[in-house]
Amino acid sequence: MASEFLLILEKGIWFGFAALGFAVLFNVPQRALLIIWLMGAAGGITKLLLMYFNLDIVSATFAGATLVGLLSVSGAHNKHAPPLVFSIPAVIPMVPGSFAYRMMLGLIKLSGTATANETYSQTLGETASNGLKTLFILMALAVGVAIPMLISRKETIKKIRDKSDPDDN
Repeated sequence: MASEFLLILEKGIWFGFAALGFAVLFNVPQRALLIIWLMGAAGGITKLLLMYFNLDIVSATFAGATLVGLLSVSGAHNKHAPPLVFSIPAVIPMVPGSFAYRMMLGLIKLSGTATANETYSQTLGETASNGLKTLFILMALAVGVAIPMLISRKETIKKIRDKSDPDDN
């Protein structure tokens, strides 16, 4: 059991390095790199831990993306940069590349040679399953990152409006 948690921790560290690589690729300011690494690792560890405790991949990804979204809001206030600077590179390592790849291979098989009905039905089912998983994971990433930013932005706008309109009270 301890070795499984060490493996999850190791994978989380690699999630952080992948997020750091995308941050460098997107030319993010240097002051944000450490926070992006930590957020990528935290989001990845959250996803992997929840999957270890038998939560489905879509819900686990949503939880990891929501954590990244929450952390990006505080990181944005701390480092004076937009929250997207922190959240986008941190969630990219959670994009479901293997499911999308398997879906594309299935589509190629389906459009290629004529196969037996049983094989065709099985390939069609696997392709649809991989495509739907890809779609729902991408939606979980988008919504998980967006909700904390939308909620915190509304609060920030209220504070700005209250300060600018003293006669409104």
